[in-house]
Amino acid sequence: MKLVTLYTKPDCHLCEQVARVISDVARRRRFRLIVRNILDDSGEFEKYSQAIPVVLVDGQEIARYRLTGHDLEAALSRE
Repeated sequence: MKLVTLYTKPDCHLCEQVARVISDVARRRRFRLIVRNILDDSGEFEKYSQAIPVVLVDGQEIARYRLTGHDLEAALSRE
């Protein structure tokens, strides 16, 4: 099963939009979702503080700032 990771932080309106896209795709496709708050890890904060939201599928970055359902579905379909 594919693993989707969303790097986010509280009060991030772009993060909320991306989370809605992920939720919408989850109604049609099966995958595991991990949501990582960058404020909980200093390394993640340093890496992503100016870039969130960031979305990875199986460890490969597929989006920063914005995500479409089409882009997520395409990444989930890759072998």
